[in-house]
Amino acid sequence: MEKIKVGIIGTGFIGPTHIEAIRRLGFVEVVGVAGSSKEAAEKKATELGIAKAYSDYREMLRDSEIQVVHNCAPNHLHFTMNKEIILSGKHVLSEKPLAMNSKESAELLALAKKHKAVHGVNFNYRQFPIVQQLATMIKNEELGKVNAVHGSYLQDWLLFDTDFNWRLDPELGGKTRAVADIGSHWCDTVQYVTGKRIVEVFADMATVIPVRKKPKYNASTFGTEKAQEEIYEDVPIKTEDYASVLLRFNDGTRGVFTVSQVSAGRKNRLSFEIDGSKNSAYWNQEEPEKLWIGHRDKPNEILLADPSLFTPEAQSSIHHPGGHNEGWPDALKNMMLHFYTFIREGKDPQSDKTNFATFEDGHVSMCITDAILESHQQQKWVKVEVQQEVLS
Repeated sequence: MEKIKVGIIGTGFIGPTHIEAIRRLGFVEVVGVAGSSKEAAEKKATELGIAKAYSDYREMLRDSEIQVVHNCAPNHLHFTMNKEIILSGKHVLSEKPLAMNSKESAELLALAKKHKAVHGVNFNYRQFPIVQQLATMIKNEELGKVNAVHGSYLQDWLLFDTDFNWRLDPELGGKTRAVADIGSHWCDTVQYVTGKRIVEVFADMATVIPVRKKPKYNASTFGTEKAQEEIYEDVPIKTEDYASVLLRFNDGTRGVFTVSQVSAGRKNRLSFEIDGSKNSAYWNQEEPEKLWIGHRDKPNEILLADPSLFTPEAQSSIHHPGGHNEGWPDALKNMMLHFYTFIREGKDPQSDKTNFATFEDGHVSMCITDAILESHQQQKWVKVEVQQEVLS
């Protein structure tokens, strides 16, 4: 069978991770990459053994050989690029956030449906084997009635005032940073696991470091003769380093989560606990093979990821024997496997059920993010309004 041909937009961290995950499938081939410049694209194509390098992503969209495009560009480019990918007649897998606001994401969802494009958003945390197992356990009511959901997503990569990145610029990253960047993953994962929808939020956001030091020079040009004040320029920061959000779900369940990018020692710690009427369960992405199960009247348990211990529904998401731990790259591969199997089998995104996050999930995520930002600004509970898809 002929391989599905793919193009990747973006040569930063996330683009190459998509490429690696795709290559593990066997029936999909990355044939081209587009970067911020011809030089960047050619450099990455050479490093990764990719045949084509495009000076502009629109050149990629005109390539009839390419059937699917992955959008791994910075946030502010997602809406325009996703729209043009769909209009070019190709399937699309986008990094999150899907767009810069829910009005844009609603338009993209409507457009994808109109053109019958297979559409995906890379919410890969739902694809961890043990998360799939927990989702099945909750569906089978092994935890009983869900009473509460709580957790956090903590990182430390912006702990110092000299830490600087394009995501700090609202024009490039959006009006909210920690919530949109990592809070979106937490909300998607928890909604997937519980089968419940977040319908109302109360948010408190904080910019812990209000002024950061942006390097004036590339690292390679730093010299010992330069004074400290000559190396950096002070930049006011308008997006949040930290947020806590109270939640109400569609069935009345309560919850809360915290996001932080200034928590020393926490590298990529997405974690959550589901408290049920029978048992509780806790998962931490930095120890992805373990599921803590809490009991009232007997010793607590640790379930280790092992296909022989999984429910039949969750077994397809785990690919190695127990003790051979599968982590973040494997969850990303699961996302790609489900997405491309859907395409290979010729399924219809309008009528066939997907087992990967779609533009609909990306749109819901944007609606939650918009509500969180509004709640913080107004300091009150705000309902999550999932706008209908519209075409401008």
